Amino acid sequence: MNRSDVQLLQSVRGAPAVSILLPTHRAYPANQQDPIRVKNLVSEATSRLLAQYKKREIEPLLARLEALAAEIDYRHTLDGLTLFVSRDFALKFYLPFPLHERVVIGDGFATRDLVFALNRSLRYWVLALSENATRLFEGMRESLEEIAEGGFPLAQEGPGATEPLPGGFGIRRSAYRDEYDRQFLRQVDETFGRLTAADVLPLAVVGVERNLALFQEVSRHRNLIIATMTGSHDKTPASELAQLVWPGVREGLARQRQAMLGELEKAVGARQSASGMQAVWRAAQEGRGATLLVERDFHYPARVEAEGLTLTPADDPAAPGVLADAVDDMIETMLAKGGRVVFVENGALEAHRRVALILRYSP
Repeated sequence: MNRSDVQLLQSVRGAPAVSILLPTHRAYPANQQDPIRVKNLVSEATSRLLAQYKKREIEPLLARLEALAAEIDYRHTLDGLTLFVSRDFALKFYLPFPLHERVVIGDGFATRDLVFALNRSLRYWVLALSENATRLFEGMRESLEEIAEGGFPLAQEGPGATEPLPGGFGIRRSAYRDEYDRQFLRQVDETFGRLTAADVLPLAVVGVERNLALFQEVSRHRNLIIATMTGSHDKTPASELAQLVWPGVREGLARQRQAMLGELEKAVGARQSASGMQAVWRAAQEGRGATLLVERDFHYPARVEAEGLTLTPADDPAAPGVLADAVDDMIETMLAKGGRVVFVENGALEAHRRVALILRYSP
């Protein structure tokens, strides 16, 4: 699940839209209860729909819901599961974080938990380079999910792959091979850029030393790379690759956080920063934010004043007209305006009242 998936869900409007969310289990025997819980939630959704709509109106939706539930592979569930179904739409996600169990029926899907997870989880991309099939994975902490769309997996074609390299007297085959491989890795880089443009995340790159060096040479995304791992992993399962990659990614994210704290201090000295929710919210809404730094467990329920630039703190996040967490809304604003978001450890921004913004230009 990535930001594009959530945007797709949010674009689907029209009642009834059914969202089923529940925690699941990765291993036996705990996962034996998951099919029963799904069945009960599907029955609850069906009963509530039949109480609100005539059966003939919602028969296609009920059929989609039953079919989607039947497709669940309980051998490969993670920590959470979602089912989203409307009259002409059905999609499910296995998620590496738990969810509160519930059924929501409305005129749009319940995506708040997904937005929260996208904003608060340690997420990254992994490129496993190979002439045979370069693979792309979406990572969330110790879990990887392979992306099989947008051109991936991507196999090299032409000389040196599906055709022989040029030969003959005076021909330097190694030079030809290097150039063909550079062309392929440029294609990998361009395909990666198109697919992830709406969800820019740190990147880990895996491959043999030669491919890693050539990719670093040609990539336009070098600034995203936080970890590399040497080795051939053409056919390594996602679960195994995740365990190999995660330690390096974790260290890379820690280095990134420290570097951004250093950048923040430079910005403070240059009078090119904002601190505290009020100042940061206003600057983010105005599109002046380059990088938002926020402590991992900082939440801020608030009301937004009519002009949209002022927050009033609220005690009850569930009260009418209150943003349950203005931090999450600010993160969405930053990303929509091309900004960057970095989470840091609790206490790291005490001098900035737990949230700070590096500005694009001085105020």
